[in-house]
Amino acid sequence: MNIPVVDLAEFNSGDPALKAQFVAQLGKAFEETGFVAVKNHSIPDALIADLYEYVQQFFSLPVDVKRTYEIPGLAGQRGYTSFGQEHAKGFDAPDLKEFFQFGQEVIDGDPVKSEYPDNISVEEVPEFTPTLLSAYRAFEDSGNALLKAIALFLGLEEDYFDQYVHNGNSILRAIYYPPITQEPKSAIRAEQHEDINLITLLVGASADGLEILSKKNDWIGVTSLPEQIVVNVGDMLQRLTNDRLRSTTHRVVNPPREKWGSPRFSIPFFLHPKSEMSLACLDSCIDADHPKLYEDYTAGMYLDERLREIGLKK
Repeated sequence: MNIPVVDLAEFNSGDPALKAQFVAQLGKAFEETGFVAVKNHSIPDALIADLYEYVQQFFSLPVDVKRTYEIPGLAGQRGYTSFGQEHAKGFDAPDLKEFFQFGQEVIDGDPVKSEYPDNISVEEVPEFTPTLLSAYRAFEDSGNALLKAIALFLGLEEDYFDQYVHNGNSILRAIYYPPITQEPKSAIRAEQHEDINLITLLVGASADGLEILSKKNDWIGVTSLPEQIVVNVGDMLQRLTNDRLRSTTHRVVNPPREKWGSPRFSIPFFLHPKSEMSLACLDSCIDADHPKLYEDYTAGMYLDERLREIGLKK
């Protein structure tokens, strides 16, 4: 499936006409598909290459070494989460993956720092942590620009999201799907789900497998060009917009048998606001034809609920 492609350089161009064109294209793509490919996203190619290099080095470590970075009580929000710990909402079978998560580094004295656990440094791969931090900042910048465009599309002030995403609870997740070594019980590596956050930015993947559920209820494979990132709507933005922007259902399927011996790596950036942000449906998204669908929640309340539903928090 060729998902819609937008050019972030248009939004940042300083040309009002190009900026308005980008806003309209992004909004239309999110309303109709829920996924969009973004070019000129400003995340350097060299940084992406380094990120994948050190991610692969980490997951190549022995299991007992990796497990020293799995910290009880953090609900998988920092450090390593071992194979089979997470499952999709509504499913009991665990996803066939392990992952490492890196979160916000507060450096300006914001009291929100007390809400965030410290990031976990990996001694065996010393370049891993600084590269994760550089990538985190690059994803954050691109994601914040996209949120500005979304705000304009929704008829809000351009800086509507700024106060909520500054020092927000975003997560950079490095995922490893090991090679398939025996006949799998299912064709699914990661069961169908919707993301929790406002938007997700995904830079490539080392193998195909991502599929989205179309409005015709068909599973369609999604690929993007190497110079693009894929961005999708998450559940928090869906709630905020009273389903005007829908969180798209997606999954990861196993490769063809001839490629079972190949691992899959994927590095999504889940853009979260601060926990205090209200997800109450925007007044502008409620009318007689679109009654309010969700009770009022904060982002923190919703994240806590979802982490319990997917098995990361007890």
